[in-house]
Amino acid sequence: MIKINLAPERGRRRKVGFKGIKLGLPAFNLGMLFGVVYLALVLGIGLYWWFLTSTKASLNADIDRANQDLTLLKAQIGQESKVRDLANELRKRVDVIEAITKAPGQKIQLVEAFASVIPSDLWVTAFEEKSGQIKVTGSAFSPTAIADFMSNLRSSGKFKDVDLVVTRRDLARPAPLVTFEVTCRYEG
Repeated sequence: MIKINLAPERGRRRKVGFKGIKLGLPAFNLGMLFGVVYLALVLGIGLYWWFLTSTKASLNADIDRANQDLTLLKAQIGQESKVRDLANELRKRVDVIEAITKAPGQKIQLVEAFASVIPSDLWVTAFEEKSGQIKVTGSAFSPTAIADFMSNLRSSGKFKDVDLVVTRRDLARPAPLVTFEVTCRYEG
């Protein structure tokens, strides 16, 4: 058998230079390397997917809790607005009661003084009093009854600034009535 060495001489010299120790790269399998990298990549993607799904579940739970809290708070706000409305109504009632208790006889005196000056052929249909200012509307058979009513108000001494605002005659009725509006100020 014939042996032919085709390696250059330099390469043979290197191996020859170290006696008994051979240096060389270990045999490396690239398929094994790519398999390990692929397995690590799949494992990393799986862990990332698990992290994202658990985060999504916890965020959905937080959203559900926040929605429940929102409905409870909306119900409380509705109740608070009802309580606020009731409180405002009670304040108005208290103000009216205080106004009545401050001068309980004044309203009665006003009504008595007003009733004493109304002629018999005149009807009062509306009576408004706001801080001493009085507005009276009504009907009468004649303008003379309205004039008598106004002169009675002036002559009583308890009503000042008596003014006739409006008078109208309703001709559509068989017995024509005169409607009126009078303003005055009570100083009783």
